[in-house]
Amino acid sequence: MAEAVPVRCPACLRENGYTAPVFPCACGSPVRPPLDLTAPPVALTHRTWSDSWVAVRCGSCGREGEWPHPELGCGSCGTVVRIPVHPVERPAPGTPAGPGRGDGLREDRPDRRRGRVEDHRGGLPAHIPLPPTAPGPRPAFRPVTIRTARDAVATAALYLRWLGFPDVRQPDGRPVPSAVVDLRAPGLVAQVDPTTAPAGLRAVECVWLNGLTASATSVYFSLAGYTQEARARADDLGVPLFVMDLTGMPQPVNDPADELMGPDPRDA
Repeated sequence: MAEAVPVRCPACLRENGYTAPVFPCACGSPVRPPLDLTAPPVALTHRTWSDSWVAVRCGSCGREGEWPHPELGCGSCGTVVRIPVHPVERPAPGTPAGPGRGDGLREDRPDRRRGRVEDHRGGLPAHIPLPPTAPGPRPAFRPVTIRTARDAVATAALYLRWLGFPDVRQPDGRPVPSAVVDLRAPGLVAQVDPTTAPAGLRAVECVWLNGLTASATSVYFSLAGYTQEARARADDLGVPLFVMDLTGMPQPVNDPADELMGPDPRDA
């Protein structure tokens, strides 16, 4: 397993440890995006699906595929940063195609239209106490690559079930990329924001009010991170905040989120 490398947040200058994700090539070999640590990371203030992918070539078979661009949520300020990657070296004109690429068909290229995972405090009211997570040893969460807004919602639902909410209900129909989606379970109200802008103060207050009305825990998932005001308000209200990158692994960004996750039972 590769060691974590230091990545300095351009917003607060804190160094965060980051390990590049590994993806399976069509030939079965592991593929890891080649990080360019000489270039500074860039704060992600606006996300587009086309810019969220990076070309990576398999060192074993030579196939070139598109995989999620490496991103990291700062553990201090919550800023989502995009980590530069070395570009794929193109063969000179007239050079024979590498293994698996002679027909010119990008069979290894992920289809972004697919990839569904259905198969697969001062003066404020006290927040709803967090329920215990699933009892007994808990296996490692298995992330699923996020390619669509529907994938983001399904991934959040899978993660909540992994945390100990087995009866999470997803809404019917296909999520609209520009709309926040509700997830519900007994004792839980969650919202998933698959948009390309950081979640703001109003979004955090709305999910908190929904949870307060239902006497339930409120949780928020965002693809693009959170504004400083939203993070501060979530800390005051005790709302767990998670940020998701396109590899499908939610990361906690505040203390209530760490509390919701609880200690790993395997470490007990």
